[in-house]
Amino acid sequence: MSLAITYRRGGDPSEVLKVNDIGESQPPGPGEVQVQVSAFPIHPGDLMAVSAAQSAGRELVAGVEATGVVTEVGAGVTAFSAGTRVTFFPHPGAWRQVANVDAAIAVPVPDSVPDEVAAQMLCNPITALMLRRAAQQHFGVGFDAVVLNNAAASSVGRLFTAVAEQHQIATISIVRSEQRAQQLRDLFPTVPVVSTSDSGWVQQVHTAAAGRPIPVALDPVGGPAARDLLSALSSGGTLIIYGDLAQQPIALDAATFVYSAVGITGLTINRWLTAVSPEQRASDVATAVMITAGLPQHFDVAAVYPLDRIADAVRHVSQPGKVGTVVVTP
Repeated sequence: MSLAITYRRGGDPSEVLKVNDIGESQPPGPGEVQVQVSAFPIHPGDLMAVSAAQSAGRELVAGVEATGVVTEVGAGVTAFSAGTRVTFFPHPGAWRQVANVDAAIAVPVPDSVPDEVAAQMLCNPITALMLRRAAQQHFGVGFDAVVLNNAAASSVGRLFTAVAEQHQIATISIVRSEQRAQQLRDLFPTVPVVSTSDSGWVQQVHTAAAGRPIPVALDPVGGPAARDLLSALSSGGTLIIYGDLAQQPIALDAATFVYSAVGITGLTINRWLTAVSPEQRASDVATAVMITAGLPQHFDVAAVYPLDRIADAVRHVSQPGKVGTVVVTP
């Protein structure tokens, strides 16, 4: 018997995701490793994919990232052996007890990194690296400009702030509450933080920028708040949307674009899979491992749930005040 988190149709993940026996595991094929999964993270994007799914007519296994221990290697695999701890991403259907994974996407886990952190080792850090490149390379951000980082207390938001500091990119963190703002001030003492709970937060952003241009805002939320972010940008600035947590339309007037010449673009981790060179992906993976091992304070675990409490784990992801990533241990 081998268990997995599966679904047959889209909908509320806390209702459609179930624990199912998917049968005995098959041996790994050529170029694969078999992994006994020890932990997997629940990313908001995972749940959005389940919510938006069409009826499949068969059981689909959820998730794309997990960590565990290699138990068997397939023909032609020389980089791994039984007992090696690995994390893998992207692997559709990662939320299971046993997974046969392409050895090319399996990454060794440093001994210093616990399973709950190793489960977060690739997707979020790589997303932060993509955002840094988008801000720095595509929009000319340098020492004289500031990047707005919305939802800065999220897992990706915190990692982006840390990565930006390392590359000397000035940022302003934007959060929803004063409590979150104070948490970030304690974590990043030199980074200005603004809470949208204050009606004058856009003006506070400009005060914190101290006359420097604001060419880029990063936003995983979307919805009504995106309009305010656009209004905070300098003329010619760009709002980079990399999530849809609000799941609401962005209502904009034509004048927003006519008079300020601002723009909107999108970015997803899928872009990394399809538009980034193999050499850049390998470099990003190596950097993600270094970030995880070197900055463990930015990989908080909100809670750890067993497999049979997947509905509780899913609900926890959107719980107000959550800090860190929800992790499940099969």
